[in-house]
Amino acid sequence: MPTFRSLIAKELIEKYSFSQIDVAEKLGTTQAAVSQYLSSKRGQRNSSKIKSMTKVKALASEVAKEIAENKLEEFDVSSSFCKLCLELRTNQPRRKSK
Repeated sequence: MPTFRSLIAKELIEKYSFSQIDVAEKLGTTQAAVSQYLSSKRGQRNSSKIKSMTKVKALASEVAKEIAENKLEEFDVSSSFCKLCLELRTNQPRRKSK
């Protein structure tokens, strides 16, 4: 989830000119966490794998846009993380049962 938050935070700041404090409020986190997302100190584990998934990046962009347009409340942002989990599970190779 930190990688997904990182993608959303970066887009809100770079594309929609949000402040770190505004991003933190929208994502239900702290300004310090947002600062760490921007400096790549947080949200980087498995980030290259996740960031390479087109659908995940598209979902992050969609969430950022909806936040910027005030279409999502904090609860709605949380539910978007559920969508992400489903997307990640769909893209994982199936394990063979023993």
